[in-house]
Amino acid sequence: MNRILFITLCSLFLASSCTKEKTPFAQAPTCNGTVSFANDVLPLIQQQCTSCHDAGNASGGYNLSDHATISAHANAVLGSMRNSGYQLMPQGGPALPDSTIQLIECWIYQGKLDN
Repeated sequence: MNRILFITLCSLFLASSCTKEKTPFAQAPTCNGTVSFANDVLPLIQQQCTSCHDAGNASGGYNLSDHATISAHANAVLGSMRNSGYQLMPQGGPALPDSTIQLIECWIYQGKLDN
């Protein structure tokens, strides 16, 4: 009886651990060096996003005013830039250049460093 219970529990554990967390990358992005949050990501977000998504005006519930909040919403930011599963941003377009989107991809892929 104990052996059957053990095998059943192990089977359930293995089955539940096989779910894959969604990742925003179909494949690793091509990155040219380490992306700087302070020099690359933050200025981009401030220029393109914070007129609607800052602490005083968190449109859609997204406050993108600092590293912690941008990092917490990084996959949604990337999805919005790609128009994949989210509304295309910046709202009203045009879509951002691929090089800009790749910069955000690289920052996320590199671990969303606060550098």
